Amino acid sequence: MTFTIERVELRRIAMPLVSPFRTSFGSQTARDILLVRVDLADASGSIVEGWGECVALSEPSYSPEYVDGAQHVIVHHLLPRLMAAGPIEAADVSPALAKLHGHPMAKAALEMAVLDAQLRANGTSFATFLGAERTRIPSGVSVGIHDSIDELLTAVQGYVDDGYVRIKLKIEPGSDIEQVAAVRDLIGPDTPFQVDANTAYRRTDGSHLARLDEFHLLLIEQPLPEDDIIGHARLAAEVETPICLDESLVSTSGTADAIDLGACEIANIKPGRVGGYLEAVRIHDLCVARGVPVWCGGMLETGIGRAANAALAALPGFTLPGDISASTRFYARDIVTDPITITNGHVTVPTTAGLGFDLDRDFLDAVTTSCISIDQRGTVTEL
Repeated sequence: MTFTIERVELRRIAMPLVSPFRTSFGSQTARDILLVRVDLADASGSIVEGWGECVALSEPSYSPEYVDGAQHVIVHHLLPRLMAAGPIEAADVSPALAKLHGHPMAKAALEMAVLDAQLRANGTSFATFLGAERTRIPSGVSVGIHDSIDELLTAVQGYVDDGYVRIKLKIEPGSDIEQVAAVRDLIGPDTPFQVDANTAYRRTDGSHLARLDEFHLLLIEQPLPEDDIIGHARLAAEVETPICLDESLVSTSGTADAIDLGACEIANIKPGRVGGYLEAVRIHDLCVARGVPVWCGGMLETGIGRAANAALAALPGFTLPGDISASTRFYARDIVTDPITITNGHVTVPTTAGLGFDLDRDFLDAVTTSCISIDQRGTVTEL
């Protein structure tokens, strides 16, 4: 079934975090989030809506993309080309936009909205569409950098008490070995534990990072800059702890190259970073074929992206707990009526039609800071 795009709405919302989230590339206290709504018409003229979430941050710190730029490129470049493509389905979005370089998070948001609408029109859940094999998945939590070890341990203990089955700790030079040792001592030797450097180290830090081997971590995530694939391969030979790539992985072909070079022993798959959920599935399939474990990373998504991530992480290759924590980890109130929760350390995979969420329309309107509509003629209207 293909659809014609009748209208697109770009909505910005402001979502304060329940506590500051600090990584090596900065600290966040709130999120300025771009949501994409599409109204699609089928051959009979029936209209169905779908929603996508752009995971770009306010500043180009995690990646070159940022939320203002994502909105601009959608309005002025991506959407005109997508509307000119004629009747489409979700699988057509990426090919239609392929000649426009970069902007994977903006492209992913459009594909996501079309996919949500398509699945709703067909009465199909995302989990069923993907061929998910599990009805629930283990939930891990990402812990930011703290000013003191006491503050860090208090936070970690709270997450352990909440039932999270895996702890991920953000690290950077000067906030790594001592902090990791303290957390490992707190949670004991059997709790899965990993660290994430967000590109904060350099090739010369190999001997320092090798000191983490004694703590029996699942992995060290993205220790070096994203373009330093050879450096990651050398580091993988220098440390015993497996090296996991995040920011470096932006496509299936690039992931294959990193695996071939020995730079990627474990893969973190983030759909927004790779251009959408369909590309994320292709990377998953590649990693399964190559025997590389994968897990689903998070970008502080609302319930829209969180529900979709839960379905993705139910595929068989996601053998490690991902960052799909409860919505309350980041937001006091979510924009969906059925926010993700954890029970006995696990998240239930959504089974409703579409990506697996229903919007809390009143709250969504309350947190909206701006909204524009673009019709088939490309006319932009402020709402």
